[in-house]
Amino acid sequence: MNLKQGWFEKDISGCSISGFICEDGKRVSGETIIRSIALMNERSNGLGGGFAGYGIYPEMKELYAFHLMFEDNQAKEETEKILNESLIIDLQEKIPTQRTKGIHHPPILMRYFGKVDEGRLFDMEISEEDYIIQTVMKINSSVKGAYVFSSGKNMGAFKAVGYPHEVGRFYRLEEYEGYIWIAHGRFPTNTPGWWGGAHPFTLLDFAVVHNGEISSYGINKRYLEMFGYKCTLMTDTEVMAYLFDLLLRRHHLPIEIACMALAPPTWREIDHRDGEMELAKAIRIVYGSALVNGPFAILLAHSKGLIGLNDRLKLRPLVAARKDNTLYIASEESGIREICPFPDKVWAPKAGEPVMGWLKGEERCEFELSRTRISDREKSQSVHPVSSMC
Repeated sequence: MNLKQGWFEKDISGCSISGFICEDGKRVSGETIIRSIALMNERSNGLGGGFAGYGIYPEMKELYAFHLMFEDNQAKEETEKILNESLIIDLQEKIPTQRTKGIHHPPILMRYFGKVDEGRLFDMEISEEDYIIQTVMKINSSVKGAYVFSSGKNMGAFKAVGYPHEVGRFYRLEEYEGYIWIAHGRFPTNTPGWWGGAHPFTLLDFAVVHNGEISSYGINKRYLEMFGYKCTLMTDTEVMAYLFDLLLRRHHLPIEIACMALAPPTWREIDHRDGEMELAKAIRIVYGSALVNGPFAILLAHSKGLIGLNDRLKLRPLVAARKDNTLYIASEESGIREICPFPDKVWAPKAGEPVMGWLKGEERCEFELSRTRISDREKSQSVHPVSSMC
């Protein structure tokens, strides 16, 4: 190919995503996810990389872990005033980092571990989760130069402008251990490369990494604002994190239904769905403004599970694999085989159908799909035995 012809001036299928869940709860070093995402470096351009890990703060697992970035000390002081008024802070400290080639001009990076005063919840007649979200939205929308980039329990997000492997080294992720890890390498096409715009995007303990473009961002944003969410981060992926919080946590939809709302079948397909036609119609009508239009592949992590989902036409790559008690999902099979050379099976999830892994030995979350139905779906998809691929 003649590169001078300009065929590669814009790579609209860029960005890399990778993630895995150890369903037995085994915690592994962040070094593993760094290796996986680093292999797909050509899918990003150095304008953003990030990670989220679950189980990384076992000594403080009952406390909310706020990861924040500040442009200056004034933003830090204003934010700390809000945090001290809103939460009981047990510990605050700098997020450990190290000088890394490729990472320039980092903001002030802090983490705060705290809990909510139950008396305040009683007075406000509000759930603890909604109270935390109000605090996050208040900081992100009212404090200039401050941004909460994660706010869940026993989890944290780590992101920056740079290639993902540089970001991982910068945050010293090899020193953390988690049972779920997700990662992203950014290739922004429509929005700026800035620290807050890197993935993942989080809310409570939901974290989303995304490859694609959301052309319905305006509609999705206005829909979310009706429920009190504020989109302030100048990128379309932000709406994905908030939509999952709305549909799963607040509306208590089963995960399969929530995914159908975001990536619904076409009306023609709905007309041919035996036994599901009325359900599919109802979802399409009620949650029309939650429909995510445009090509995308995402990973959604939660304290109890990991979900991969494509748009309804599968216009972005997504591959899944299993090995013993671990589910792997990535943009490319190579990203999986870098950390799991001999998976038991590998398959390509179908368009609009979620692939899911859940943590064992925990109380099952209310939006979890039964393990039997998950297994049946995996068997029905394009499964390749190890003997034919390794």
